[in-house]
Amino acid sequence: MTVADERLARTGLARRLLIRPELGAVVGAVAVFAFFASQSSTFRSIEGVANWLDPASTLGIMAVAIALLMIGGEFDLSAGVLTGTTGLITVVLATRYGFAIWTAMLVALAAALVIGFLNGLLVVRTRLPSFIVTLGTFLMLQGVNLGVTKALTGTVQVSGLRRAEGYEGARAVLAGTVQVGGTGFRVAILWWLGVTALATWVLMRTRAGNWIFAVGGDDQAARAVGVPAERTKIALFMTTAGAAWLVGSIMALRFTSVQANSGIGQEFVYIIAAVIGGCLLTGGYGSAIGAAIGAVIFGMADKGIVFAGWDADWFTFFLGAMLLLATLANRLVRRYAEEAKP
Repeated sequence: MTVADERLARTGLARRLLIRPELGAVVGAVAVFAFFASQSSTFRSIEGVANWLDPASTLGIMAVAIALLMIGGEFDLSAGVLTGTTGLITVVLATRYGFAIWTAMLVALAAALVIGFLNGLLVVRTRLPSFIVTLGTFLMLQGVNLGVTKALTGTVQVSGLRRAEGYEGARAVLAGTVQVGGTGFRVAILWWLGVTALATWVLMRTRAGNWIFAVGGDDQAARAVGVPAERTKIALFMTTAGAAWLVGSIMALRFTSVQANSGIGQEFVYIIAAVIGGCLLTGGYGSAIGAAIGAVIFGMADKGIVFAGWDADWFTFFLGAMLLLATLANRLVRRYAEEAKP
C-alpha cells in the first residue's frame, strides 16, 4: 500500500533514534562515564557527580545558547569574553559606584543584549561571515576589559563584590548550593536544566524553532517563504549574549571578583560542546539537549582525569579527540538521515 503523504509514513524506533542529533552525545556520555567510573570510585559517588556537574552547568548554559545559534547557521566567537565583560560591569558598578547588586546586574544585562544586537545587526546587514564580525567583537571586548580594569584598579582584577548591597540574596539565587543526600549541588545546575528545557521547547514546539532550523538550513529559501530571517538571527545573537550575562553573573557572584581576561578561550569550548552534542557546522541541524549532554561529557572529562590521577594536560587531548569523533559521527548520522527519507 502506498502512503499518500510522507509525513504519515511510519518509521521504526531504531530509525527514529539513529536520526536524532543527540544520539552520538548520549553514547559518548555513557562511554565516558563508564570509563572514568571504572578508574575512580570517587567519580561515581554522589560527591563526584556534584563535582563534575559543576563545570558542566555553566558550560552547558552557554553551549545550549551557542547550539541555537549554530542551528541558525551562525557562530559567536565573542561569547566567551562577553561572560567576563558582563561580570566586570556588575562588579565595577557594585564596588566602585555603589550600585545595588541587582541593579548592577540589570545594567550588565542591558549591555550584553546591546552587544548581541549589534553583532546580529552587522551580520545580517553587511552579509559578512559571523566568524569575522564576532572575532572583531571579541578583540574589542578583550581590549576594553583589560584597559578599563587597569585604569580603575591598576591591576587586572576587580574585587570586593561581597560588600555590595544585596550580594547574599543574589548569590543564593545564582551561585548558591542545594543539599541533595547531604551533598551540596550548585544552583547553577538548576539554571542549566531550565535553560535546556526552555531551548528545547522553543526548538521543537514553537514557530520560532521552525524559523531557526529554516534560516540555518537554507537562508534564501527561508526568506522566500516568509521567514523573518534577519529578526531570527539577531534574536539568536541576543540570546547568546543573554546566556553570557547569566554565566558571567554566576561566576562573579561565586568568586566575588573578576579577572580582565575571564572567559577568553572558552568560546571554542562552547562550540566543541555543541558539536559533540550533534550540531553541524553548516547549520540547520542539532538540538539543545545534545549540547547539554556535550557539556556533561566536558565536565566528566575535566574532573574524571583528576580523579583518576592523570596529568591534567591530557584533558585537551581528550577534548580534541572527542571533537573529531563527534564530527565524524554527526556526518554519518546526517548522511543516514538524508538517505532514509522516503
